[in-house]
Amino acid sequence: MKFTIAATALLATIASASPVCLSGSSSSDSSSASSGNSTSSDSGSTSGSTSGSSTGSATDACDVGYCTQNGGTTGGAAGTTVTVTDLDSLTEYAEADEAYTIIVSGEISGSAQIRVGSDKTIYGESGSSITGVGFYISEVSNVIMRNLKIAKVPADNGDAIGIQASTNVWVDHCDVSGDLSAGKDDYDGLVDVTHASEWVTISNTYFHDHWKASLVGHSDSNADEDTGTFHITYANNYWSNINSRCPSLRFATAHIINNYYEGILTTGINTRMGTEVYVESSAFADSADEAITFEDSDETGYAVVDDVDLGSSSNSAPEGTISLSDFPYDTIEPLGSDALASTIPTTAGQTL
Repeated sequence: MKFTIAATALLATIASASPVCLSGSSSSDSSSASSGNSTSSDSGSTSGSTSGSSTGSATDACDVGYCTQNGGTTGGAAGTTVTVTDLDSLTEYAEADEAYTIIVSGEISGSAQIRVGSDKTIYGESGSSITGVGFYISEVSNVIMRNLKIAKVPADNGDAIGIQASTNVWVDHCDVSGDLSAGKDDYDGLVDVTHASEWVTISNTYFHDHWKASLVGHSDSNADEDTGTFHITYANNYWSNINSRCPSLRFATAHIINNYYEGILTTGINTRMGTEVYVESSAFADSADEAITFEDSDETGYAVVDDVDLGSSSNSAPEGTISLSDFPYDTIEPLGSDALASTIPTTAGQTL
């Protein structure tokens, strides 16, 4: 029997979840660093619920979309839990070989790109923030980025969250942004997925104030590597004041559900290079004409649309053949396009 993620559970998460507090350490891991401001405790593997939508815990496993496949995505739940308050400590634990659940506390700023290792959860406490620092998830597996607020990452530091040649990645309840008053190329993507990455879910995330939000597949000429990959779910996300790439998809098999778009400036969903995307229970408001489209590639992609309120925008993408039965994971309950304006802006982002 398929488990259904109910709308009431989504709202209950925000009302009941509390931030993880890990100040004070009762034990330490001999392989971890001692420099910088951090605390640690040995959590081991957790028991009980692993439903991220129902508990909001830092040790939750992914329970929605494609990152439930290929053995699932648990991040650092099997390892030690540490709390970090500075860039050096965040970098050291994120780049370590061992499994870690890393709790980000307070405001961290700097200019860096952190190469996240396998078996990591990076979870932001309520009110925490990271400015100027990009996260590079490359050639690894089993990574969770959750409840993080990441802003104004210079292009020299990559994407806010860049996923490349990696498997089983969950980005959930993040707030990612740039600055539209900056130049178009001063910042890169907010959450980009490239080089044949697989089994990715981006959920409950607030994309805002940025030129190029989310790119899947970096080049038309990368068909040999990318074809047949990029299985990705976008669920319950809020896109506001974005110029384009909401997302832009090459070579992908994608499911976009319960996404609310407001103030999209040029294009929304761009399906390219044979992509098959199923867009359901989504809505556009105060956006430019091209809500769902194909452009800027040698070959078209395709879209199937079900209960999508385009507002004053349009859908010019060719119709595809993908159906809900093609998605191997548990059903995600559609909230309904008419309910999104009053729900998604309050539930997406750093709200755990």
